[in-house]
Amino acid sequence: MQVFKTKNYEETVALAEKFGKQVKKGTVIAFYGGLGMGKTAFTTGVAKGMGIECDVSSPTFAIVNVYGKNSELCHFDMYRVSSWDDLYSTGFFDYMDMGSVLCVEWSENIENALPDNTVRVTIEKGEGDDDRIITVDGCDFEI
Repeated sequence: MQVFKTKNYEETVALAEKFGKQVKKGTVIAFYGGLGMGKTAFTTGVAKGMGIECDVSSPTFAIVNVYGKNSELCHFDMYRVSSWDDLYSTGFFDYMDMGSVLCVEWSENIENALPDNTVRVTIEKGEGDDDRIITVDGCDFEI
């Protein structure tokens, strides 16, 4: 387990970009943390690190946003997913089978469906309003 501290949005994106440069195809990244903690900011950095040039946005209403020419990165919001039928309808397993990197917000709602080798990223508020404490469990990456 690794613990990082960031002071603002830009630092969170920069940290995640370093992670994205090292992430392997097919990795599932499960996010834990409340509203506004920086899950989408982290996904933005992962995309940059993977070389995907795009505007990353929260998939709150779409449930999944797909990035890259070959669906290299899939960003899920599982907030409203409450059953296996709901989960299957998102395409989650199809994208996993394709080898896409999956960034999953509100992953606690699908905990039983996450693979054993899931990378878990918990983002919590630090001392200041923009400070974040980011815990990465399930892989080691170099900063």
